[in-house]
Amino acid sequence: MELSLQMKLKQNPKFYEYLKENSWYFKELNRNADNYSKFESDMKKLYKIRTTDKIHDVMDNIDLFSSIIGALK
Repeated sequence: MELSLQMKLKQNPKFYEYLKENSWYFKELNRNADNYSKFESDMKKLYKIRTTDKIHDVMDNIDLFSSIIGALK
């Protein structure tokens, strides 16, 4: 595995944790460093840290506050 790729993985604890949980990615990343983008998108999808997930969480919070305010009226 390339040294720069190893540094990226070790700098982010979530990346490193996901790599330990899905050890088959070691083989994929050793063979081709271009698989890093797939690794990153899979990790973000699992841990729900994509932009769409964040927007969805904000919308859920707004809906919760609206329902609480509606119940208090």
